[in-house]
Amino acid sequence: MTDVNSRIDETVKDNTVVLFMKGTKDMPQCGFSSRVAGVLNYIGVEYTDVNVLADDEIRQGIKEYSEWPTIPQLYIKGEFVGGCDIITEMTLSGELDTVFDSNEVVYNKEAADKIREANNNG
Repeated sequence: MTDVNSRIDETVKDNTVVLFMKGTKDMPQCGFSSRVAGVLNYIGVEYTDVNVLADDEIRQGIKEYSEWPTIPQLYIKGEFVGGCDIITEMTLSGELDTVFDSNEVVYNKEAADKIREANNNG
């Protein structure tokens, strides 16, 4: 395992929820990262954000680590969950709630329901 791979592996395994993103959870630097961070922030998930723009090795390494070509990337309990489109679909279908529940991740169920209601009425 390369140095960058072991750094990524350690981050993913040492934190319950990790979002590799462009920017930070408080200041996303792209629309896709903003959407995923926005969902997590809105539903009150505590997560570690990793700004790939601050470290080019991580930016390239995370794509190899997950075998997924795009950023953001969400990990829960060491497992790659998906990027922006997948997280959006999982949020709207309720599947993300199930993943959080099965991994004992604390989140605001009412807020998650509000996201679904807002998208179903649109």
